[in-house]
Amino acid sequence: MRLLFLGPPGAGKGTIAELTSQAYDIPHISTGDIFRMNIRNKTDLGTQVQQILASGDLVPDSITIKMVHNRLAEDDAQKGFILDGFPRTIAQADALAVFTAIDHAVNFIASRELIIKRLSGRRVAKESGKIYHMTYNPPKVDGKCDITGEPIIQRPDDKEDAVANRLEVYEQQTAPLISYYREKGLLRDVDASGTPEEIFDRVEKLIQ
Repeated sequence: MRLLFLGPPGAGKGTIAELTSQAYDIPHISTGDIFRMNIRNKTDLGTQVQQILASGDLVPDSITIKMVHNRLAEDDAQKGFILDGFPRTIAQADALAVFTAIDHAVNFIASRELIIKRLSGRRVAKESGKIYHMTYNPPKVDGKCDITGEPIIQRPDDKEDAVANRLEVYEQQTAPLISYYREKGLLRDVDASGTPEEIFDRVEKLIQ
């Protein structure tokens, strides 16, 4: 099953992707994870990304697309995958369609109030990449990552004023993908309110 998760930041895509990954034994693939893996493994693409990020620039589509292409060619993705955070633009969606088909584009719908509440409570571990929420998904030890023991932090872009800006950017740049996949008959809208288990149950019914 080849899935694509769409929706604004804070809609819960990452959490539901992990549940879906476990249920269907397919990898949850996010661009952030791909970047970290390539940087950690010191691949040629990883070295390029590290230099670009260090200079404060955005990673070009060409590099992101190549990394996703390489990741989807790995053995664990042959029976399916969940893409989270890619594509972000129509150009990336067109490129994706060249090297793989998508069965369902799941569109997570959440109110602005809910998104701000979720993101303002979110914390992240830089090294492991694991995401926590102080209300919904706290770490076992307060302030520490369950995997590495490193401190968990609030990203600057998860503060309330930054969240409002991120939502505006999403609407301008990424929301057109909703129309793109709706026109192809692949879009599946899902209510992203409630507990992760409730949302996952809705997703499972949609994709079945």
